Amino acid sequence: MGKTESGCTKGAEAVLRVLPNSSIPIAYHPLFGPHSDLLLLELDEKLLPDVINQRISLRGQPEEDAVLCTQSKTYAIKFVGTSNSVFLVPPSDQFAVDENQQDCNEKGSDSNGPHASVLKVAPGTMELVEVAPRIDKLKSLLSENPYKFDEDSEMYDTGLYRWDDLIDRVQASDEEMRFALRVISAVEINGYWRIVDEKYMDGILNMLLNNTLLNDWSLNALDEDEVVESLVKDGFSNVIAHHCLDVFGSKTNRSEEGGKSFWELDNRRVSVHFARRILTCGKMKLESFMEEWTRKVPGGMVVSFDMLEGEVLVEKLGIQSLVYAFSVSSLPSDPANRFSRLFQERSKWDWKDLQPYIRDLSVPGLTSDGLLLKYTRRTQPTADSEPVFTAR
Repeated sequence: MGKTESGCTKGAEAVLRVLPNSSIPIAYHPLFGPHSDLLLLELDEKLLPDVINQRISLRGQPEEDAVLCTQSKTYAIKFVGTSNSVFLVPPSDQFAVDENQQDCNEKGSDSNGPHASVLKVAPGTMELVEVAPRIDKLKSLLSENPYKFDEDSEMYDTGLYRWDDLIDRVQASDEEMRFALRVISAVEINGYWRIVDEKYMDGILNMLLNNTLLNDWSLNALDEDEVVESLVKDGFSNVIAHHCLDVFGSKTNRSEEGGKSFWELDNRRVSVHFARRILTCGKMKLESFMEEWTRKVPGGMVVSFDMLEGEVLVEKLGIQSLVYAFSVSSLPSDPANRFSRLFQERSKWDWKDLQPYIRDLSVPGLTSDGLLLKYTRRTQPTADSEPVFTAR
């Protein structure tokens, strides 16, 4: 392969066989031209197995800059121009032409010796830069049509997204997508990924807690089969019943004969849910909020204001303290938009208040201190005082 009947090597094979300190002539390939459909991609060696084994995909809509995704990471694609001449020499068995069009002695080759047939002169290469997954669009898509109670008896197919729809629209790897779906408590219902309406989740949690009282169940040892069966009898679907356990609890190590599964309700997750519901009415006096919050949570659960880091803010008015909902889950995941939204809320942030709202930010190649340096200005009047951050 790579040789004509006369023994002339004229493809990429000729270049690969060049010995050190030697050279070969080059010639125009019969199909030489701009070939704008051919691009050179420079890769880190660790990505080669994914590319060679076709475990990558390009994602993005026509109006977006495409990204390249492996199974676990997302990469922006950057064009890097070069002032040097980069020749693209294909293997001789590719871009084949009629032998009558050109032989080894034409267009630049003065002998039957090996030479390189140049198909294209590349103006530069494409490089990959690891970036954070762009999951804000995922939140937006799934928020279009949250799952509500009246859908238990009828399913609507408008404004809904299957897995293939999401990977076609959201620029994130499969692994990053699955993690993001879990973070926003999405659930797959009838093949569609959905966010469950907050009032609906409140209703099913209250029903679950009511059933624990009626049946004298322990919040730390809930039999999955019994819980699901009781919720289904109360009018909830099997999928939603399991989702409720997954959102508000975790499986325990306890097991019995018959392979039963047991769950315990998570103190913090349940308590934060009730705090959010209380604060839907707006700002409250801190003392009044704590009293109502303590009354709302199930017996046996203990609340602490520390649980609400990244969920609420406290506003000082003279000697009075007001608390209101401000959840990190509602903020953009893009650092620039996140800091912009934070400084719209407050022009100055103490570190203890700011930290819960930025600790989930992850930008490849940039540390938390780097993010602060890029998007904020830090002031500290004295060495003992808390730092204060303002917009850069």
